[in-house]
Amino acid sequence: MYCSAQNEKFCDPSAVMLKTLGFNIKRKLSSLQSAGTGVFVTRGRALKGNIVAMYPGTIYQADEPIFFQSIRNPFVFRCIDGILIDGNDKAISKIVYRSCSGRDRFGPFCLSDCSWLTPHPVNPLAVGQYVNNCSNEMAANVCYQEFDIPNGFPLELRQYLPNVNYRPDTQRPLRCVVLVSLRDINIGEELLSNYYTIVH
Repeated sequence: MYCSAQNEKFCDPSAVMLKTLGFNIKRKLSSLQSAGTGVFVTRGRALKGNIVAMYPGTIYQADEPIFFQSIRNPFVFRCIDGILIDGNDKAISKIVYRSCSGRDRFGPFCLSDCSWLTPHPVNPLAVGQYVNNCSNEMAANVCYQEFDIPNGFPLELRQYLPNVNYRPDTQRPLRCVVLVSLRDINIGEELLSNYYTIVH
């Protein structure tokens, strides 16, 4: 079922994604040995240059504490300028994200999406933290792109952004990181990045 004004509460995010972007992605067991969970194109085809995933999480400026959240946490992403994104959807990281998200409301509007912390995210792109690093046998097919949300970004659309600032008085715009396809990615292929390649 696709979204309409009357049935918005009953939308299937994956159906909307397939209709608008032409593909679906899903978390499942990685094709790489001992890599754990990975992200795969499960329907359609992701064309070269498309955004195929987002890296969700709590945004920490370079001077903000992340010691306890970072212990045994493989989901901390470091941006070029030292900003960190904690994309862990478990333990203390999950608690911190929910707390910051609950704090940052504007009247009836949520300013971030918490559903990526569940098995069924409203924004189906918010699984970028599970994209594995490429191997010698399997080359990267996506790369990271960092950007800041502009001040004029519509308030009612912020509820779909899976990122929140740790500090409420941050003067910097909200940082987001997306994964962009380096080539056409077909159904059944796993998304693979190069952890050391970031487009700036």
